[in-house]
Amino acid sequence: MNKIELLAPAKDLAKAKIAVDYGADAVYIGGKSFSLRSRASNFDIEDIKEIVNYAHNKGVKIYVTVNMVFHDEDFVGIKDYLNDLESIGVDGIIISSVWLLELAKLFVPNMEKHMSTQLSTVNSDAVNYLKEKGADRVVLGRECSMEEIKNICLNTDAPIEVFIHGGMCSNYSGRCTLSNRMTNRDANRGGCAHSCRWKYRVYENNELISDEDTLFSMSSKDLRATNYIEEMIRAGVASLKIEGRMKSDYYIAQVVKTYRKMIDEIYEVGHLSEERIDYYDKELNKAENRPSDDGFLSGNCDNSKHLYGINGAGVTHDYVALVKNYDPIRGIALIEVKNYFKLDDELEVFGPDNDNKTFIAKTMFDVEWNKVEIASKPTELLYMRLPFKVYKNDMIRKIHNED
Repeated sequence: MNKIELLAPAKDLAKAKIAVDYGADAVYIGGKSFSLRSRASNFDIEDIKEIVNYAHNKGVKIYVTVNMVFHDEDFVGIKDYLNDLESIGVDGIIISSVWLLELAKLFVPNMEKHMSTQLSTVNSDAVNYLKEKGADRVVLGRECSMEEIKNICLNTDAPIEVFIHGGMCSNYSGRCTLSNRMTNRDANRGGCAHSCRWKYRVYENNELISDEDTLFSMSSKDLRATNYIEEMIRAGVASLKIEGRMKSDYYIAQVVKTYRKMIDEIYEVGHLSEERIDYYDKELNKAENRPSDDGFLSGNCDNSKHLYGINGAGVTHDYVALVKNYDPIRGIALIEVKNYFKLDDELEVFGPDNDNKTFIAKTMFDVEWNKVEIASKPTELLYMRLPFKVYKNDMIRKIHNED
């Protein structure tokens, strides 16, 4: 049995490389055209070529989203685009149209075709239909429970991909027109304004009935599937997908590394105790995030899974610096400041080759070697003395000790 794939998102070249370095088996990205998340930086053909080469050198696959809902005016250039993707070695495309699946079979037969969650595929008959049409993988809708996922895997031999972490939608697998109606930005053609996360005053018969101090919103909590990873592995799921092509480099690094270590530990020891799952949950809490829940996986979907008026809760600014270089002889790192911190703060370093290591910030200098006590300017370069070896692209964050 092949080891389950960990699939990570990236909105630009730098973040894609971070996803590769921090342990993803595959990374999905969007091009400048034909992709949802049009407000992401996204990749032109040269960027896609660069990340394909970078990833393939490390044994990692690259999938490109071609998952918008096509209108007549959107067809122009699609065949040339698919040919370009295949010619530079893209491993697969993620699509939301059976028409595009048929087209891709003709023009890019060597690229895998993955059917997007936008298709709302939540039963085995639909999976088998898509496989018969030529799909190489089906991404299930996020509305499936764990029991339904197991049943689908039992009743199809098509590779199944399941979301395990990140944003959920207040509508069915992203099929929402709220953004279209309110902002004229088409959520299914790359322009979602996340109107469900806005805060609203609610009226009934022209009378305000919402709390003026806590305005109404209707978004779902984010998904977190740490309690279900073992079951997904045993069920035969092919790929575990992290959502977040609009997320920061720190979020990508922390979430990818946490699930990487969790998956590897499951394969190594066979079973995770509640204490170990709790440990990985605490690691995920260190990522900047919104409140999370198990979504539909438990089979229960009550009001506790939604955010009413607190949709920004949980976001942190603990990520304070990125390691740009390290001098092992002097034990000094060149860092790029991301958020405020100061001398005597307790900090923690983590990276692809560094498990969490803590230290107290004792010595900092600017690039002209003037002493610095407070780091408060984002993108500023500083020198910092550390008591252990670090590596380029390691990240530094603040420690919050729990009582």
